[in-house]
Amino acid sequence: MISLSSKRIAVTGGAGFLGRQVVRVLKASGCSDVVVPYHSQYDLTRESDVERLYHNFAPHIVIHLAAVVGGIGANRANPGRFFYENLVMGAMLMEYARRAGVEKFVGVGTICAYPKFTPVPFREEELWNGYPEETNAPYGLAKKMLLVQGQAFRQQYGFDAIHLLPTNLYGPGDNFNAESSHVIPAVIKKCMDAEKHGEPEIVCWGDGSPTREFLFVEDCAEAIVLATERYDEPAPVNLGSGFEISIKELVELIAELSDFKGRITWDTSKPNGQPRRCIDTTRAWEGFGFRARTDFREGLVRTVEWYRASRAL
Repeated sequence: MISLSSKRIAVTGGAGFLGRQVVRVLKASGCSDVVVPYHSQYDLTRESDVERLYHNFAPHIVIHLAAVVGGIGANRANPGRFFYENLVMGAMLMEYARRAGVEKFVGVGTICAYPKFTPVPFREEELWNGYPEETNAPYGLAKKMLLVQGQAFRQQYGFDAIHLLPTNLYGPGDNFNAESSHVIPAVIKKCMDAEKHGEPEIVCWGDGSPTREFLFVEDCAEAIVLATERYDEPAPVNLGSGFEISIKELVELIAELSDFKGRITWDTSKPNGQPRRCIDTTRAWEGFGFRARTDFREGLVRTVEWYRASRAL
């Protein structure tokens, strides 16, 4: 177990949706020396910038959250970019962390790394038993290399690298850009835009049959800090809520909470994505005592209210 309060902790992506919450939890836990390398100053796909980051900050611990991410549409439009930039960021950040004598490297991967037809609930042992769902495979595989690199570095160098696999995140402060957002913010925006403009319907991708599991962003941040403090094993760890909902049910619930009363139309010419996602969270509980606390409906209400307030500004 590491006492984090005495460490300088660098959080890549610390100004992002999840990163802001991780920084908040760290500071609330007594960590006074938390640094965030902003993208405007450090392009983590450039080796010289990664080297400069370690020279300037000299962190004891690195929590790597920076990523190029998006929903199905963004993944389909940018497979090369999503693969390359996520791969090189992780590879260089961990290599230079090792060279700099960093005490711990926390790699944060993605549920997209799991095989397309993984038995539900997803167990970490199933991670290599097939190829990821095609629309986000380049992103999922690039992030999965963080796990391979961390295990290899642990074996050869005794480097303390851990790997966490969060399920789909949501919450206040999410990305609501129509071109790159994930399903929850995308549907909230569609419902509110339709309600505002008096449109009679919203159109959603696929047929609504896939299932997803969602983790409130504040819960995920708490899990990451707990793992940073308490977990030191090569095996990857799922971070989730253990709650599964179909996309159809999700859209209907968001429509209710957003006060949208029009039709929901399904565009079956668009892909569904992975058929089911729901993960086994046993290892997180046994490894560092994490269980999600936020009720899904409550979390959705908070997300809808945050977006409604942000639109009013």
